[in-house]
Amino acid sequence: MRQGLRSILETQAGVDVVGEAGDGRTALRLAGELSPRVVILDIAMPDMNGIEAARRIAAEHPHIKVIGLSMHSDSRFVSEMLKAGASGYLLKDCAFEELEQAIRTVAADEIYLSSKVASTVLNDYVRHLSAHGTSPASVLTNREREVLQLLAEGKSTKQIAFCLEVSVKTVETHRQNMMRKLEIYSVAELTKYAVREGLTDLEH
Repeated sequence: MRQGLRSILETQAGVDVVGEAGDGRTALRLAGELSPRVVILDIAMPDMNGIEAARRIAAEHPHIKVIGLSMHSDSRFVSEMLKAGASGYLLKDCAFEELEQAIRTVAADEIYLSSKVASTVLNDYVRHLSAHGTSPASVLTNREREVLQLLAEGKSTKQIAFCLEVSVKTVETHRQNMMRKLEIYSVAELTKYAVREGLTDLEH
């Protein structure tokens, strides 16, 4: 998918591909190092999903425009991506046809939604997001969401501690805090919650 998108972009006048990443954490790092004008993020990425990466990029590099890429047309995924700070959302099955238009649209400070989901999402956005500005996982801190995704992806406490460069005790504290806030008391149920809320996708 990345190679295909890159091939299309390299044929477009005025578009330069400055970097690629295979996971959200690398994407976040490269965004800071390369300072691109637009970043295209797959929602389902290992280590840090696209929604969390978009949230971090928007907070740390507000000049960078983010386009979410997903196979999911569910308005919940689109809403979470937009609330995270993304300016666009593309479905994978039409990304090749709409990519150039999406990039030029968000680069012009406008919102771009894939044509297949635009009407559904706009209706949901107008009806719900204004009245309910908090996301389902908003009770969790950024770090707790990171720990939750890694837990849901099957990583051990020790692996998570290594990945996040913190102590095992810190990870355990985050897990206990998450369970208390969400009133969920098993890793299996936490995993189900993470999938349900779009924080991770077990197919990836």
